[in-house]
Amino acid sequence: MKYVHFFLLLLGSLLFCKQAAAQFRSADNGNGTYTNPVIPADYPDPDVIRVDDVYYMVSTTMFVFPGVTVLKSRDLVNWEYCSNAVPRFDFSNCYDLDSCNRYGHGQWATSLKYHNGKFYLLFITLNEGGFLCSATRAEGPWEVKKLPKGFYDPGLFFDEDGRIYVAHGYSKISITELDNNFAPVTNDSLVYTGDIRRGLEGTHVYKINGYYYLYCTYGGPDGIQVALRSRNIYGPYEQKVVLRDTTRGINFGVHQGALIHTPANEWWTLLFVDSGPFGRFPSLHPVNWVDGWPMVGVDGKGVTIYRKPKTEKTYPVTSLPTSDEFNSKTLGMQWGWNHNPDSSAWSLAKRPGYLRLATAGIVSGLREARNTLTQRPFTHYDQSKSTMGITKMDIAHMKDGDVAGLAVFQDPYAFIAVKQQGSRKYIVMVNNGQTIDSVSFSGSSVYFRTIASNKSSKALFEYSTDNKTYMQIGNELAMKFSLSIFTGNKFCLFNYATKAKGGYVDVDWFRME
Repeated sequence: MKYVHFFLLLLGSLLFCKQAAAQFRSADNGNGTYTNPVIPADYPDPDVIRVDDVYYMVSTTMFVFPGVTVLKSRDLVNWEYCSNAVPRFDFSNCYDLDSCNRYGHGQWATSLKYHNGKFYLLFITLNEGGFLCSATRAEGPWEVKKLPKGFYDPGLFFDEDGRIYVAHGYSKISITELDNNFAPVTNDSLVYTGDIRRGLEGTHVYKINGYYYLYCTYGGPDGIQVALRSRNIYGPYEQKVVLRDTTRGINFGVHQGALIHTPANEWWTLLFVDSGPFGRFPSLHPVNWVDGWPMVGVDGKGVTIYRKPKTEKTYPVTSLPTSDEFNSKTLGMQWGWNHNPDSSAWSLAKRPGYLRLATAGIVSGLREARNTLTQRPFTHYDQSKSTMGITKMDIAHMKDGDVAGLAVFQDPYAFIAVKQQGSRKYIVMVNNGQTIDSVSFSGSSVYFRTIASNKSSKALFEYSTDNKTYMQIGNELAMKFSLSIFTGNKFCLFNYATKAKGGYVDVDWFRME
């Protein structure tokens, strides 16, 4: 019997190793160096702080909930999920896709701070105004509070004398003092007008060696990172370009993020790069202080492969999760719904081991469909390789007019799906609302696969009855990063009704390879 037990343990280990090998390679090279980007996926507008020996990062998720993703790390290279600070956003019916939407809007460029034993997240939505999340632990739970005033690209700052300020603005940067309820106690004071070009934004505030620093960017794909400094919070400020890298490749236009001071007395910055249709990727670079300015990179350029930040211990190499067998009682933190979900129309409990997606309303197409479950695709460090999203669906309980499948979503979008018409089923490929191809299908379960390349900006769609032989259908999606959506292309699992509610599908698993 002990030999059987040993065999089962060995088999389990081999299966675990196989599953782990399918995850995307970490930025950690395992030899004391790392490769940028530190996360090859869409985590834009990063802000990073250190609390004791743990680093925390927040990024923009806009209209995806649970959202306002917080990650944590011990070495700035290996990151793991910590929390999604905002489970849902109930400040407008548009977040329920109720006759309107918030594509390209929603939570924006959050400022992360820790003060007197509490974490704070300050952000703006362009339509609803300013919001503050607070928690005693970064893991949550977070309290979400609407503020009387919103600040564009806010940089929250707690000064040594107990005063609270926020820097904010686009092209024109202002400082506003806040009270303990984070309401303004002064008018906005203009402290600097960008003079390199339009678009000075993304401000974070630091006080270092007696200087106030406004760490800002002139945004865009060819972004410019600058620092402004003054002895007075209200200025006058002088400006210095600390990084302007226009080398074609993974560091082109790297910009907007945070300054980070480590326990080893090193300085680093985490910025992001507009990296193609998969979105905007976080990138880690060393900082050297020259004449009181935080100069980024080496010889005026961002780094591609570089030594890791110094730490007292060596921490494990990690990769963020992507695949999901839906065996847990909760969704993995890598998932987010397109706008607020209808919680009554999805379940992990009704059929354990499966994600049940019931139709949540009658809509005309994917853009209006609630309970579309999304995940960021990760790109390979070897850009010649594509990324595959694969899922298995039980489709036996669909109703007339239902459409369920796997999408790549941005503007444009495309998907492969089962469409129920009367008593018959069809496999369809839809490209940006237009049905490109349709074939009759008679099975009760189906495998869908999409193969997407961040390098070529192309995605194609396939289906299978046995997960061995796949058949391509339709044409390729020409992926884009459109500001009408403003997040990277995402893999999506969906099921929507065009005629009547009541149908459902059971998703057995989703795997990213």
